[in-house]
Amino acid sequence: MSLFNDVLWTYILVAMLLGCAVWFTLKTRFVQFRMIGEMIRLLGDSAGKGDKKEKHISSFQAFAISLASRVGTGNLAGVATAIAVGGPGAVFWMWVIALLGASSAFVESTLAQLYKVKGKDSFVGGPAYYMKKGLKKPWMGMLFAVLITITFGFAFNSVQSNTICAAIEHAFGFNHVPVGIIITALTLAIIFGGIQRIAKVSSIIVPVMALGYIGLALVIVTINITRLPGVIETIVSHAFGWQQALGGGIGVALMQGIKRGLFSNEAGMGSAPNVAATAFVSHPVKQGLIQTLGVFTDTLIICTCTAFIILFSGAPLDGSTNGVQLTQHALNNEIGASGGIFVAIALFFFAFSSIIGNYYYGEANIRYITRQRWVVYVYRILVGAMVLFGALASLDFVWNMADITMGLMAICNLIAISFLGKYAFRLLTDYRNQKKSGIKSPVFTKDKMKDIEKDIECW
Repeated sequence: MSLFNDVLWTYILVAMLLGCAVWFTLKTRFVQFRMIGEMIRLLGDSAGKGDKKEKHISSFQAFAISLASRVGTGNLAGVATAIAVGGPGAVFWMWVIALLGASSAFVESTLAQLYKVKGKDSFVGGPAYYMKKGLKKPWMGMLFAVLITITFGFAFNSVQSNTICAAIEHAFGFNHVPVGIIITALTLAIIFGGIQRIAKVSSIIVPVMALGYIGLALVIVTINITRLPGVIETIVSHAFGWQQALGGGIGVALMQGIKRGLFSNEAGMGSAPNVAATAFVSHPVKQGLIQTLGVFTDTLIICTCTAFIILFSGAPLDGSTNGVQLTQHALNNEIGASGGIFVAIALFFFAFSSIIGNYYYGEANIRYITRQRWVVYVYRILVGAMVLFGALASLDFVWNMADITMGLMAICNLIAISFLGKYAFRLLTDYRNQKKSGIKSPVFTKDKMKDIEKDIECW
């Protein structure tokens, strides 16, 4: 499994992720930097709620659900793993993949809005739909639906529950079995409530947990402010230094940074578009911009907070401590024994919100594969079983499993958005032209794209 992972990430995904990210950045003329102000403004946009009988979710709720999936184990355990394996230089490459990859997030979420369809009482969409309707490749949509269902519902949720149990064991000494059973029970209680319950839970938990963690990190950075230039210099020097180049360390740092960066921010993976499609907005670009902001929030703010905490603390980076326990060790060094307890509590909320966000991605694609209601119920039970399995499995096994399925899913999505990206570019041009003409809230109608009008259902 690890050999296949090495080939997949060293030779295929690094090239595809960076290649697509650079291409989209250039074609959108650096949309992820030029329109940050518009992204923030759009979070409060309330352009229509749709028919009162329908259960659409708002732009902010769609942002919160996708952020719930992004902000989790990757931010506390994934960053620690990247630093432990790839050295401080891995942090630099996490920044790079976030800054460039944000353009991929814009393209995939804009396409998801363009090709969304009407479900029973809300919109549905995502890569499976734009592969079927945009690329005219139903088989590819089916393949992606299967991959994302396995990746998020099973593999990623195993990682989340494994990390929660490891953190709680380190902080309180509790055995994995009872903790795993409790997490599984809570997961089943919420996912049987449907997307509206997920939206409500996520929109409450995510801002609170993210702000609390960022607040703690800022306190630690402030206390160690005189050491900040040295830590940044360490990150950059380990990303490009001669010593690392001679020892092959740059390649390891790059691979770990991109691998853990993708796990954390999901830009280009094809996950966030599933929930981006469900939002009620007046123009596809609006949700594309909001999802782009999610990448920055995740990696540039929260992941960086974790990296600084670890590097300030002087925690051992020799591999003797790994995963979330390295983050806990670092906080123990900074604020005493309460540090490990804080991480365990914070991680529970981070990772648990990820579990329910991950579940939604799987359910949305189960509904693409089949309309049989019983299949969704079986899937929910299997998700609960995998949450329990992850709690009891080894750290290396669950991470390797997640890396493989995540990599295959990302390849499938990157191929699709490479061919369909031209429509996202046209939509961005239309949006900007409307803004320039004085329209505060641009509106899109499908007659603006005559060549693909028949493929667009909801505009």
